[in-house]
Amino acid sequence: MFKDLYSIITFVISGAICVGLIFLLYDKYLNTLGFEENLKKLTGIYIGVSGFLSAILMVFLATSAMNQKSYKAKIIHKISKTTQKMHNFRTISEILFNSDIWLPGLKDYMEKDYSNLSYFDVKEFYKGKSKLAIEFLQETHHFGETENLYMELKSLLMTDPKEKQIPETINYPVFYNNNIIEKWVEHKCGSGLWYVFGYKFGNYKESLNLDAVFERHREKILTLANTIDNDVFEKSSFNEVFFSKLWEYLTKDVIPKLSQFQSHIDRKTPRLIYYLYIVFLLLIVFGVLVPITYLMLNFSVLAVIVSYSIVISTIFYVAITFHIFLSKEVNR
Repeated sequence: MFKDLYSIITFVISGAICVGLIFLLYDKYLNTLGFEENLKKLTGIYIGVSGFLSAILMVFLATSAMNQKSYKAKIIHKISKTTQKMHNFRTISEILFNSDIWLPGLKDYMEKDYSNLSYFDVKEFYKGKSKLAIEFLQETHHFGETENLYMELKSLLMTDPKEKQIPETINYPVFYNNNIIEKWVEHKCGSGLWYVFGYKFGNYKESLNLDAVFERHREKILTLANTIDNDVFEKSSFNEVFFSKLWEYLTKDVIPKLSQFQSHIDRKTPRLIYYLYIVFLLLIVFGVLVPITYLMLNFSVLAVIVSYSIVISTIFYVAITFHIFLSKEVNR
């Protein structure tokens, strides 16, 4: 807040300096013999200095743009790898979601009575946005407390937090929507599954029948897990220990990285770049183009007086505020 106020005050002072210089120089022009000739002599040096500073800024801006492009390319490469891992996790989730590991009647119960309820609605029941979520939490369920696991698994198949129904064909986007990533992170999707398979599976053996997964689906799940991270899942067997590691990996590694890389790729161009571009533009227009036009076409001396004043006040503003913009970028 203080820094913003400081910048505004400096801008006002710079504006006052600009206006003051215009009046001062114009008064000098009216009352001093030969003043215009002196201005013309200085204009060549003035153009040279402005052009030199503009060239430095142009090189800096071009280099910054290339660096940003290179940085984004690296992030895109990283996020693509992590996105593919998320695709594999969601394929595993889809297999389990559509399998017969659930108690008989659970799917019908959830899709009939709570088809318009999502895992996120339940986790955010305290916001009071979903009466169905409150009703669900107050209801006495009869499926070994696997209803939440069912919804958690379902949430991993979503690509938008507003979705209520899972499409027949699961969507695997090039990049996941920020909104769904934020929800996965906020509600630690996968952690409930990790907790059950890692610490409470003894209580769920009668409710989650891993033996009901077809052999070909087991092989596919293990293959996908090895694709995700061969070092972690290489010697895994299809059991609760494997699923504990799997959901832990999702919770601790894949979703956080997905969020991290996504935030990097969505970063806006630094304000410092815009700041320097405006300075560059002012130098080019009022430090080079206007003075050259004045010399070539014999414009009114007022034009070059205005350009001198704007450039001098701009340099003053930069000298006073540059460290603020620099510190903001360092602390981003």
